[in-house]
Amino acid sequence: MKKKIFTLFLVMALLMTLLYGCGKEKNDGPVSVTLNEVAHSIFYAPMYVAIEEGYFTEEGIDLTLVTGFGADKTMTALLSGEADIGFMGAESTVYTYLENTDDPVVNFAQLTQRAGNFLVSRQPADNFQWSDLIGKNVLGGRKGGMPEMVFEYILKQNSIDPSEIDINQSIDFGSTAAAFSGGQGDYTVEFEPSATALEKEGAGHVVASLGVDSGYVPYTSFSAKTSYMKDHPEVIQHFTNALQKGMDYVAAHTPEEIAAVIAPQFEDTDTETLTTIVKRYYDQDTWKKDLVFSEDSFTLLQDILESAGELASRVPYKDLVTAEYAEKAAK
Repeated sequence: MKKKIFTLFLVMALLMTLLYGCGKEKNDGPVSVTLNEVAHSIFYAPMYVAIEEGYFTEEGIDLTLVTGFGADKTMTALLSGEADIGFMGAESTVYTYLENTDDPVVNFAQLTQRAGNFLVSRQPADNFQWSDLIGKNVLGGRKGGMPEMVFEYILKQNSIDPSEIDINQSIDFGSTAAAFSGGQGDYTVEFEPSATALEKEGAGHVVASLGVDSGYVPYTSFSAKTSYMKDHPEVIQHFTNALQKGMDYVAAHTPEEIAAVIAPQFEDTDTETLTTIVKRYYDQDTWKKDLVFSEDSFTLLQDILESAGELASRVPYKDLVTAEYAEKAAK
C-alpha cells in the first residue's frame, strides 16, 4: 500500500514538474505567430513600422509574415491553420460566415480607413470627372473584392451605372499594371507602388484617388478564427498592442521619417519613390489613429457589399467584430 502511495506521489510530482516547465517556457519565451497579409504594400505602413521598430518583439511575439497575394488565399491559410492571424478586407469574413462555418473568422483590429488604390489614365486629366469613364475600358479588380466594389460604389455615388463602363475583371491581382503598360485598357485601378511606377515610366497618370472619393471605408483589418481567439486572448491583445504602437508612431512622425523606417520592407523601391507614396497615403488620412472597428464602419461595409450585389443577407456586428482588444490597446 505504501509502495503504491509512493509511486502515485512520484507520478504526481513528475506531472507538476512538467507542467511547471511548460508554463515557464511559455511565459519566458516569445510566442510564435504567423500573420498572412493579403499583399505587401506601402498602404499598410503602420504594420511595417511595428515590425521594424521591434514593437512585436516588445510584446513577446515572434512574428512570421507571409504574403498571401489575394484575400481568398489569406482566408484559406487562416481556415487551414497555416496562419494564426489574417490581414485582408473584412468582406472575406462576411463571405465565410455566410457559408455557415462553425468557427467564424472575427475582425479585431482595423488598420486602414480609406481605399488605397488610384485611377490611372493614359493621358493627364487636370479636370477629371468620373463620367469620363463612360464607354471606356477600365482594368478593374476581382469581382467581390474590395478594390472592385469600392470602385463601383464610387461610380454609383456619381450616378453612373457600372454597366456603362467596360470593366475588365479577368486580370490577376498584381498583373494589371503590366497589362496596362502593355497597351490594355484606357484606365486602370492600381495600388502603390504600381500607380507611381506607371507615372515614372510615362505609361500613365494618376487622375483620381479612390480613397478620397469613396470617403472613409473600413478597407483592411486583422482577423482570426473564433477558436484561436478563445484559446489565445493574450496573444491577440499583445499583437494589437504592437499594432497600436505602430499607429502611434505614424501619427507622430513625418512621411519622410515613416518611409525611412519601413525602407527595409521595400528594398526594391528607392527612397524618393517610397517617400512620395507614403506622403500620398499620409495626406489623404489613410490610417486610423486607433484600431477600433466600429459598428458604423461595419454597416458601411455591408452597404457596399449590398450595393455590389455580393451580400446574401446582413450579418450582425457582434458576430464578426470585436473591439475589446483595440479599445484596451488605445488606452
